[in-house]
Amino acid sequence: MEDVERASKPFNIHWLNAAFLLGTPPLALGAAIWHGYSYGITWVEGLIFFVWYYACGLSITVGYHRLFTHRSHEAIWPLRLSYALFGAGAFQNSILEWSSDHRNHHKEVDTAGDPYSAAKGFWWSHFLWIIFDEHEGKHDYSNVRDLQKDWVVRLQHRFIFSIGFLVGMVLPAAVGYAIGGVGTAVGGFVWGGLVRTVFVHHGTFLINSAAHVWGKQPYATNNSSKDSTWLAFFTFGEGYHNFHHTFQADYRNGHRWWQWDPSKWWISAFSFVKMNRNLKKTPKWAIETARMETKFSQAAADASAIHDSKEMSSFQLRSKECCEGLRMAQRQFESMRQQFKRASDESREQFAVQMKQARKSIQQMRDDFTRLLDEMCNATTPSVA
Repeated sequence: MEDVERASKPFNIHWLNAAFLLGTPPLALGAAIWHGYSYGITWVEGLIFFVWYYACGLSITVGYHRLFTHRSHEAIWPLRLSYALFGAGAFQNSILEWSSDHRNHHKEVDTAGDPYSAAKGFWWSHFLWIIFDEHEGKHDYSNVRDLQKDWVVRLQHRFIFSIGFLVGMVLPAAVGYAIGGVGTAVGGFVWGGLVRTVFVHHGTFLINSAAHVWGKQPYATNNSSKDSTWLAFFTFGEGYHNFHHTFQADYRNGHRWWQWDPSKWWISAFSFVKMNRNLKKTPKWAIETARMETKFSQAAADASAIHDSKEMSSFQLRSKECCEGLRMAQRQFESMRQQFKRASDESREQFAVQMKQARKSIQQMRDDFTRLLDEMCNATTPSVA
């Protein structure tokens, strides 16, 4: 596939994208009302909607996003093919183009090079960037040359529109016909095709828009990405976006076991049956130190008004010492834990003692950091230089 640098140009409307994105919501609404009035709605339409919603949605979040774009894990070809088929049915372009845009988003986040920069406004990042083409020439695929080696990706890219129409519209109608005849076939097309497309579209788009506007920034503040628990419920777990931007290669977005992230559970489940492998996880020490560094930078922004530069430098040095101490203690604990698992019964006691010491060091660093924040933020009078 030829790579051509795309120079910037004044906005041009991509009429096909505009017609599809702006036309499907009213068409889906009208078709759903007409179908319900003409044929009635049964459990079959609900089931088809549910299956296609999850199949297409997870093909974007697990397949397009975490597998192909970020290479957070590896999957055998039947899984990759299913993501390619149902991902095409989500009508969000091919794996190759989607991944290229998303890698550019991470590389140039919030800048002019970001295809859907939130700095240009909510609606631009939500879907207007798809309608208004900013470039001329062919798409530059130089940042996805690794994906071009995958026959699944090449096949899908070549037949993206045919596959999308067949899997996203014709197949749910065919399933409906097989179960309940013509009326249910129409229902399958309306609910599994049109209505489902709108829901998957705007659920995905919320990550580009809402996840850069509302939420918290516990891991980094150098870009606009936010963590939002409520958004995770609408996006198959993609709402923990600040974590994702900080640790892009992690197969999880919600790294804690209780955080709502169906995509990570899907990936993990298939790893148990050997259909996924090499699941990448960010070390705990990296996650916790990122949180500490972010807490310090956020607190320092306020504390600088009540402390002089010498005191702030001292606080910063102590923060670095806490982060480094925590990093070393947690890495030591993890090393001891792995050795404990492999050790014989006779030598396990020694490793258990070392693990206990590492735990104490970890807690000590946490306590020191808490005291540091208290000292820095709870001063009652301004310092005199």
